[in-house]
Amino acid sequence: MRVLGINAVFHDPAAALVVDGRVVAAAEEERFSRRKHGKAPVPFAAWELPEQAARWCLDQAGLHPSELDAVAYSYDPALVDTSLDGVDAGGWEKLRTLYAQRAPRFLSTALNGLDPGAVRFVRHHLAHAASAALAGPFGDCAVLTSDGRGEAESSVAGEYADGKFVEHARQPLPHSLGLTYEEATAHLGFRRSSDEYKVMALASYGTPRFLPELRELVFATGDGGFRTAPVPWERFAPARSASDELAPEHADLAASVQRVTEEVLLDTARWLHARTGHTDLALAGGTALNCVANTHLHEHGPFERIWVQPAAGDAGTALGAALQLAADFGEDLEPMRGADLGRGFTDDEIEDWLRRARVPYRRCPDIAATAARALADDKIVAWFQGRSEFGPRALGHRSLLAHPGRAENLDRLNDVKGREQFRPVAPMVRGERAAEVFGRGPLPSPYMLFVHDVAPAWRDRLPAVTHVDGTARVQTVDRADEPLVADLLEAFEGLTGLPAVVNTSLNTAGRPMVDDPGHALECFASAPVDLLAIGPFAISRDGWTA
Repeated sequence: MRVLGINAVFHDPAAALVVDGRVVAAAEEERFSRRKHGKAPVPFAAWELPEQAARWCLDQAGLHPSELDAVAYSYDPALVDTSLDGVDAGGWEKLRTLYAQRAPRFLSTALNGLDPGAVRFVRHHLAHAASAALAGPFGDCAVLTSDGRGEAESSVAGEYADGKFVEHARQPLPHSLGLTYEEATAHLGFRRSSDEYKVMALASYGTPRFLPELRELVFATGDGGFRTAPVPWERFAPARSASDELAPEHADLAASVQRVTEEVLLDTARWLHARTGHTDLALAGGTALNCVANTHLHEHGPFERIWVQPAAGDAGTALGAALQLAADFGEDLEPMRGADLGRGFTDDEIEDWLRRARVPYRRCPDIAATAARALADDKIVAWFQGRSEFGPRALGHRSLLAHPGRAENLDRLNDVKGREQFRPVAPMVRGERAAEVFGRGPLPSPYMLFVHDVAPAWRDRLPAVTHVDGTARVQTVDRADEPLVADLLEAFEGLTGLPAVVNTSLNTAGRPMVDDPGHALECFASAPVDLLAIGPFAISRDGWTA
């Protein structure tokens, strides 16, 4: 069974391919188009078809569009209520629905040879649920989805039982945790549906002093749902533009919104646990990218294990829709083996890029050792290895790396990337060392979707990755899954005594993560990065050699 999944509705257009129950490839269109989140100045540009991503997925499997058994589109226009107030996104709802209705014909044009009759609509939140439970390691489990909105709801609570989805509660629009968080994001001067993680980071600098008032407006209802009334944001803090200074009340508002979100999610999770009796929970939807809320659920909730889809946002619905359709056809599904589902390049292909770019480079007998020595010498390393990650997190394939023992490297990396200085950077650590260095939060944590306390004995030794609240968003590395990254971490620890390195995404502000060797060379040329480790090759800016 060959099923192509497509997301092309709100943002983060993406494609994913499932063949005989196995995830073969998945990629966001932004990695090809270089338009972050698939966005352009006009609203409907967010609905662009992931043509390049889809063609690449098919090429990976050597398939022609006519050979697909089905195409799963992660939105069902028949479920949309276009009369709803408060969710119309500026009057585009009817046009969005019409676009989705025409998607089969758009896709047959984009993928020449595809039968429009092969396209099937999959409900948005069912696609989210499938991306978590069917791709995850648990098998049957409870599943909770939450985001800004789907066709007519913003959250679904249910379970997979004998491989079939059973819904227990859904939250109809206009009530939405995700939309409330988006509104706070815009009020605080950041980009809606893009910069919500900045609010999460800013929250650590504030006190949730507006929480009592917010609880009157945003609260769980005890039946698997919640209510979100319009929030008078100006009552708490003045609206901020992107160029304005952040004031203490902005951080306090961020802290308050973060806390009320955590409370509602926890209440919903407790209700779902009581309803299903499962010990395992799978999460997806944009809200599931909130690492702090995920850890709050793990620490205070009733579930023993929590797994979060690494592409939890709308890009992941392409994968979930394909998996759900494959399951509906009776396929036996394999869990995701990792997030490295995007493009990769052979050594010969990389060297061809380097030759054509006419840059001096050298082939290293041990690129991990070379990069570790550069990091120990306090160089910033652009690390381009293997297949790119599916989802928003750099997980050791398209990463910027730095020495975690130098506090100034936080500011240094934020300057390299053109980011706000309150933004944290994350540590990568070998799985066998993680429990010694990081507490609170589930381990292993391979997808950087939880926060962990940095052990007091390590905070002064790892200042670059210790956030203002004493936490870090950890990625653990298992040698069986990531042998090259494990080699780098082991070599770095041998040189410095530190078991972690700084890891942030290989991109600069406002641009998608680097995906091919040309993007890597462009980023290296335009940003103050000292060494590019690309495949087995090293390019040094200042003539440094290991």
